Amino acid sequence: MLHLIWYILVGLIAGAIAKTVMHVHMTIFWTIILGIIGSILGGAVTHMFSRPTNARFHPAGLIFSTLGAILVLFLCYKLRIRFPHV
Repeated sequence: MLHLIWYILVGLIAGAIAKTVMHVHMTIFWTIILGIIGSILGGAVTHMFSRPTNARFHPAGLIFSTLGAILVLFLCYKLRIRFPHV
């Protein structure tokens, strides 16, 4: 259960940073979803290049989660996919 709360919290932080950088307005639900998708992409990239020393935490997790969320927003912008906004 604590892992789900952690994923939502990291997703919210990464999504909020990404939507601020890309100047996108969206609801908090879509911000969390965006951050979680960015975390999956960022986690896949970081695990391809270096494994974490312990099995739970990768030092560059939040950074690559944010970069993954920015990439998702950029692709949505190029493909003209719109999120529900406030």
